[in-house]
Amino acid sequence: MQILAPCAGHVIAMRDVDDPVFSEQIVGPGVGIEPLAGPAQILAPADGRLLKVDPHAFILMVDDSVGILVHIGINTVQLQGDGFEVLASRGDSVSAGTPIVAWNPDDIDQPGVSTTVVVAVMDHAPDSVTGAAVGADVAVGDPLFTV
Repeated sequence: MQILAPCAGHVIAMRDVDDPVFSEQIVGPGVGIEPLAGPAQILAPADGRLLKVDPHAFILMVDDSVGILVHIGINTVQLQGDGFEVLASRGDSVSAGTPIVAWNPDDIDQPGVSTTVVVAVMDHAPDSVTGAAVGADVAVGDPLFTV
């Protein structure tokens, strides 16, 4: 299954994400995206159903079997929703490209908080995604990796 970029930016390897929960692939394999500056929407990276939606993260169940975590920034839970606008609800069935959260990475300016957007395949073996666009600049909806 193809997972698409939920935002535009520069793709980095999961091992380079500045959080051991992600860089050590404890949550699962995937990539990080250093987002472009300015206001943006974070979109669903595939067709699926939203299992959980928080201002800083959401989980999308794809094909009733694969959980995709999109975590908007590192340590952004500390912001308690400030700077994020939730655009979809838990339980919603969405298509790839559906806006889920709006934010402006330029507004994230706190010590220990980063704007890296993580896209992880939950409960999968480390390094089990293929075709990851690491090192590339992606537009919203570009292929990101394959599960």
